[in-house]
Amino acid sequence: MWDDAFPSFLIGLREGLEAGLIVSILVATLVRADARSRLPQVWTGVLAAIALAMSFGAVLTFTAASLSATAQEAFGGTLSLIAVAFVTAMVFWMRRSARSLSGEIKEKVTSALGMGAGVLVVTSFLAVGREGLETALFLWTTAQAAGESAGPLTGAAVGLLLSAVLCWGLYRRVLKINLTRFFTATGVVLIVIASGVLGYGLRDLQEGGVLPGSTAYAFDLSGSIDAGSWYGTLLQGVFNLTPAMTWLQVIGYGGYLAVVMTLFVRGVRATAPKQPAPAKPTSDREEEAARPARRRPAWVVPVAVVTVPAVIAGLAVALGRPKSATGQTIAVSEKDCGKGFSAPEPGRRTFQMHNTGDKTSEVYLVDPATNAVYGEVEGLAPGTTRALVATVAGGTYAWRCVPSSGTAVTSRAVRVTGGGAAQAVVPVSEKDLAGPLSQYKAYVDQGLAALGGQTHALAADIQGNHLGRARADWLVAHRTYASLGAAYGTFEDFDQKINGRADGLPDGVHDTGFTGFHRLEYGLWHGESAASLTGPAQQLAADTVGLRSAFPHQDFDPSDLPLRAHEILENTLQFELTGDTDEGSGTNLATADANLAGTRELLTVLRPLLTSRSPHLLPTVDADITRLQELLDAAHHGSSWTPVDRLDASARARLNGATGQLLEGLAPVPDLLEIRKSA
Repeated sequence: MWDDAFPSFLIGLREGLEAGLIVSILVATLVRADARSRLPQVWTGVLAAIALAMSFGAVLTFTAASLSATAQEAFGGTLSLIAVAFVTAMVFWMRRSARSLSGEIKEKVTSALGMGAGVLVVTSFLAVGREGLETALFLWTTAQAAGESAGPLTGAAVGLLLSAVLCWGLYRRVLKINLTRFFTATGVVLIVIASGVLGYGLRDLQEGGVLPGSTAYAFDLSGSIDAGSWYGTLLQGVFNLTPAMTWLQVIGYGGYLAVVMTLFVRGVRATAPKQPAPAKPTSDREEEAARPARRRPAWVVPVAVVTVPAVIAGLAVALGRPKSATGQTIAVSEKDCGKGFSAPEPGRRTFQMHNTGDKTSEVYLVDPATNAVYGEVEGLAPGTTRALVATVAGGTYAWRCVPSSGTAVTSRAVRVTGGGAAQAVVPVSEKDLAGPLSQYKAYVDQGLAALGGQTHALAADIQGNHLGRARADWLVAHRTYASLGAAYGTFEDFDQKINGRADGLPDGVHDTGFTGFHRLEYGLWHGESAASLTGPAQQLAADTVGLRSAFPHQDFDPSDLPLRAHEILENTLQFELTGDTDEGSGTNLATADANLAGTRELLTVLRPLLTSRSPHLLPTVDADITRLQELLDAAHHGSSWTPVDRLDASARARLNGATGQLLEGLAPVPDLLEIRKSA
């Protein structure tokens, strides 16, 4: 979280110190001028500036939330560029003004004392308001880059708190800070951070369709850099450098950094502070004599300056969001589906689905012509209400309610005009998955036939005391079994017998219940005799024959196929790439290679369904598979494999990173090929 927090910490510290210094100078000038009664006017201006900044942040947040995903990218990218412009201007202004800041503020305060109360309020408001707006904008952009991390808010809070402490110390004269050096040093760091925000903003604009070149990558180091490692997190969190960057990002990042840093370093040194023009300060007594009788309570102005920005922000959010964004309430029942549905405005919409019937229902927002699904709520119980969020564009929409028992009910269709295009998922039925399931069953049956012969050869090796040959045959047989990963859920008790682990057994690896491949692995690589391993080897051979006989009669749920596309490599990342399942052979990467082969086979049978539903998914996944395969091949030397615990940190990070990226690419498969009820 600190990686996400540091940029916001620095901006909070610097902007807070700027604003705090101004407020400190204002307060000190009034105190020394014997005008303490004017202090509430300063705090009123400060309060107004804070209220404005918070309201501005709320407008940014809620405005973005009501946009479509593409529009959010464009909106965020635009504001990132604006934030970079503000930060750039801020670092140059403070670099130039640090020395003369005190004199300039004192001069303004001295002038304001001879005028009305509103002038001092405006002076403090303008002095603090700019920093507040800059902080809100920069914090919003860094929070967008960090996703769900609480780092930006935490960092900003710590920075602002520290700046308040420093300003208090400066005001009380218990601290001495060379402000020129401080603002110069932090300016250099902020320019580096701003260059990263610029690159992030340009990428957002590319993904939002505003700028071209979204697929023109200057480099892609995803296969060699682990984005989840400490250094990957640091580079991305602090500097917004990612393993893959487009040419536009690189040019923007490098160009901004080179030009702005050069100008900053060569900047003209701050001029000597101006001496404030001599003026006779107005004392509290003179001011009281000249002031007309108070006609309003003292709390009116502070309340007003807080309320007005909040009200304006609320109106901006309410008026800027279409009425339908607040959510139509749609009635759902086994007899009447979609009551209360009217044509929504294009954009990202939230619908409140209320089950008025007495049966649990699945609810889908569909294109009635193609049955493509735009959004869904599963298991909506009677009497309950749940939100369904979907992006609506030009097209025809209807609601389909599928009760737990009975027939599906489809609402009347409505037509939406304008708004571009929205992504929809063409539903998959059990019939659609029947062909892929049949192909995969044939693949498993062929694998089990080969496995039976391999385990019998392994048992014969051990019985004949050919333990060297047995180790080689063990790896061949185990890789065959590992390549059948999508079928594990159908193997019932056979999987525990054939590939069970010693974890949880009372006596661990010495427990009589420890059987199968890992039992033999432990014995073969820990010097056990052939006599002690003959029984477990023969039992393994018998279990594989029994599995092949039972498999055609076991229930293979078609919905398991899409799930296994992701789950096989999840287990690989959890067990094989951690070395957790190594019982002495050091062949976890060989098992990972077999798991990858099984995943590739599964995607082969699912390819037609995936291509028709997401044409861009498989090319990306294929590239990720190739990258991971190359890394695994690098650990394969003839008949041996590099053990996981002997990989250097860089190689291990690349393997984990490539597997993680492939898993991310496979994550949509279960949703794309989920079997959805239609009747």
